[in-house]
Amino acid sequence: MKVELISYTPEADIIAAAAAKLTHSNSDIKELMEEDKEKLGRLLKYVIKMGHTSVIEHAYFTFAISGVSRALTHQLVRHRIASYSQQSQRYVEQKMEYVIPPSISKSKKTKIEYERMMNKIWDFYNKIKEEVPIEDARYVLPNATCSRIMVSMNARSLLNFFELRCCLHAQWEIRKLAWRMLHLVKKVAPAIFENAGPPCLTKHVCPMNKKDCVWYPK
Repeated sequence: MKVELISYTPEADIIAAAAAKLTHSNSDIKELMEEDKEKLGRLLKYVIKMGHTSVIEHAYFTFAISGVSRALTHQLVRHRIASYSQQSQRYVEQKMEYVIPPSISKSKKTKIEYERMMNKIWDFYNKIKEEVPIEDARYVLPNATCSRIMVSMNARSLLNFFELRCCLHAQWEIRKLAWRMLHLVKKVAPAIFENAGPPCLTKHVCPMNKKDCVWYPK
């Protein structure tokens, strides 16, 4: 899995803080952005803590993601307030690149059988793509097939994404992606994402009430 933050709103924390202050100020927007950054940062953290997160929608983040499975991307695009551009299996011939789940890798026998099946699938894919359009040949490809996708989300959508997908009960691959994305955005917008993550760690509550989870709030 490779995850890169390729574009983001400059000074996202400051822009969001200025937006928050604007709602209760007669000052010019540019003047608000030139105020003391520490004060703006404290204001933003307070506003987010109070749940007034509409102001962070002004901040956007774009990720380049590769080496992930189609199983992951099918979950990812369920997050509707976002923009996606994914490599097409209809127009792009697929190389034999696939994800092996850790649970399969644990067993040497199972992993060998899994890889043997992948080889059979790609042998058949390469055979029939000479006879039919690749848009039809792709029907034999598995969920494990690697894909590339570009994703843009505003900060509010990302907070929701991290709440749902950083959770230990999220599927392992998208959880791994979520934590990598969170690590990247914290570097460029530390105030916005200071308390981002699963609610068990950030709010000390478990919406799923999974008392057997090791992260369950004590």
